[in-house]
Amino acid sequence: MAVEIKSKIVSYSVKKAVEEAPLADENPLTVRIPSRPEGTLEAVSEKISYVGAEGRKKVYLLVSFMPVEGVLDGKRVVIERPVEFFFPSGQLSSEHQWITATMRSLSLAARGGYVTQAVADLRKVAWDKGLVRCGMNRWGKPMFHDSEVAAIAWSIQQILYRRGFLDQDGNQVPVEELVSRYAHRLTHGHPWQPPAHEEEAAPSGAVSAIGGDAASDKGDGPTVVGHCPECRGELIMMDGCPTCYAGCGWSKCG
Repeated sequence: MAVEIKSKIVSYSVKKAVEEAPLADENPLTVRIPSRPEGTLEAVSEKISYVGAEGRKKVYLLVSFMPVEGVLDGKRVVIERPVEFFFPSGQLSSEHQWITATMRSLSLAARGGYVTQAVADLRKVAWDKGLVRCGMNRWGKPMFHDSEVAAIAWSIQQILYRRGFLDQDGNQVPVEELVSRYAHRLTHGHPWQPPAHEEEAAPSGAVSAIGGDAASDKGDGPTVVGHCPECRGELIMMDGCPTCYAGCGWSKCG
């Protein structure tokens, strides 16, 4: 629309665009998620096998992930976080009640932004029934944990490590690296994967492998008291009985 100016112009100025206030930083790792969102989430299904005083057990766990937005240095960013830990109902029994309760607690911790510390705390749980064998270290030898809770917590850490959320030792990956890994996923169409050359070191909270070179040098592994007559694996003392933890779970005391 044209405007006729009938008076003398004595000065002028160019109208500047209004600058938007910078966004306040909001760490996407600690953003609280009120509840599980509706719809479909990506999930990892894991079969966990371990051997303890009560023999060999197998359980299945599901860990769901979702993208979470935040603000870093005034820029909007997105990372992937675990938001739900689930124990399928087909495995429910009296002996699995504690697993169900633990998964619900971990789900609350995940949505609250402190799941890394919650899982690390579970790694410290011990019981009086002896060591629990679960997983292998970089020497291909079995790892021993202080309880079933600790063994399952270690397995969860491995799921989160392979997804790129934790490092090999169960520590939190810096948020900047999580942003980079999620961007990699969007670019390449698949989640970040651990480099093939990375060796899996025995994490804290687990007894080193029986017969491993490092374990032998330090003497921090369970004492070998013989060999299993069934599978020729190594025997360790458990509740006063020589017990095979190399695979078959044979015990001299039955």
